[in-house]
Formats: sequence, structure tokens, C-alpha cells
Amino acid sequence: MITPQVLEHIGAVLHGHFLLTSGRHSAVYFEKFRLLERPDLLAEAVGAMLESFPSVPIEGVVGPTLGGVIVAYEVARQLGVRAFYAEREGAQRVFRRDGAPAPGMRLLIVDDVLTTGGSIREVLTLVQAYRVQVVGIGVLIDRSEQPIEFGYPLAVALRLPAESFAPESCPLCQQGIPLTKRGSR
Repeated sequence: MITPQVLEHIGAVLHGHFLLTSGRHSAVYFEKFRLLERPDLLAEAVGAMLESFPSVPIEGVVGPTLGGVIVAYEVARQLGVRAFYAEREGAQRVFRRDGAPAPGMRLLIVDDVLTTGGSIREVLTLVQAYRVQVVGIGVLIDRSEQPIEFGYPLAVALRLPAESFAPESCPLCQQGIPLTKRGSR
């Protein structure tokens, strides 16, 4: 079972002063790749997330690069459906290599870690142009402080709220603790 203790044990939870992909600062960082590099634990986390969608017909899964691609692949593998990858092109997301969902397709949007919902919103904007049906959103770790509303059912494998701060009001900056950037953007 995926628990906070398991994540700590595999080095997926770090403590310090971190710059998040969202631009916010936090004393807690989720190094998702410690989970994504463990197929057994990833499969377990995806299974826990999918328990929220037991009877929802899903025809495809979309995940944003980079970590969301690995999650999308595993979700699609477990469901026996196709995975689509929303890659970054400038400030927006696109489907490349002729890998786009067909109109009307029932899709699940997935990602690895939820903080502000920015990546998921980018994917939702992308899929609107393809006239698909979004049936839900799934994330492995929800670190958001307050529940985020997307307009679709949200399923999480593990909810671990972690406080984050706008840079100008970050108490860690005010204490002079060095800032670490670990994200991919």
C-alpha cells in the first residue's frame, strides 16, 4: 500500500526549501521519479487511483510530459486502452507524431503530482479542441492545500497536503534558507 511512510522510505519526499514547477516555494518536495522508477509501486498507486472509476467507461488516457506520460502509460496498461501524451510546445500543450484522440472519445486525464492544477488545466485546454469527453481526472499525489475544482471527478492515490508560498511571502526565504530547484521546467 502506498503510504507517506513508503514515499519517505524510497526518497520520494524531500524536506528543505524548494522552487516548485508552479513557481511557488515549499518546505516539502515530492520527487515523483522515486515512485515512477518503481513499476511495482507505481502499479499499486495507479490501482488505488483507479478504484474511484470502477464502472466509468474509459477509452483513452492523457498525461502531460514528463511524469504524467509514465502515469498515463501505466493507467492505459491497466485499463487496456490507448495512452496519449500532451507534450509542451512553447507555452501550450500539443499532441505530436499524429498521436491524438478521436472526437467523442471518453478520456481520463492523469498526472503525477497535483499542486496548483496548472498542468491538468493545460491538458484540459488541449483536449477541448478534439471534441472528446473527459470522464475524470486522476493523480498519484495530491499535495494541494485546498481541494482544486476542475469540473470533473478527481481521484487521487494519496492526498498529502503540503503548504506552499508565493515567493514574495515565503518564510523560508525570509529565514535565508537556500532555494533548491528540482523540477523539470
